[in-house]
Amino acid sequence: MNATADPADHDSHDIHETWWLASLGRTIVWARLRVREAGTAEVFDSDGNTLAYDSEDTARAALMDAEFVSLDGLDEEDALERGFTMAEIAPPQAEHDDHLRGQMIRTLGARA
Repeated sequence: MNATADPADHDSHDIHETWWLASLGRTIVWARLRVREAGTAEVFDSDGNTLAYDSEDTARAALMDAEFVSLDGLDEEDALERGFTMAEIAPPQAEHDDHLRGQMIRTLGARA
């Protein structure tokens, strides 16, 4: 691995990334969990903060304590119970974390 590689490089092999969400009515709050090759983890939250954890398990526990669920584990039935469909949601995307901040809380349109 190139020692000068950008640590924010999403394609880097030393980072495993998952998206988590919490919902309140039609408002979705996103969080991104990244696990580094060394086993440490960080959560990028809806306030634009990056919170460091000693392990993936600790980070996952913190997210679950805050009533977040992993997007990977969500199915259509789970989504409907939360008031939205899977087709209505997608994790935020941006090249840099500072551009993600404004996308971490999304209010979905009114239901038809």
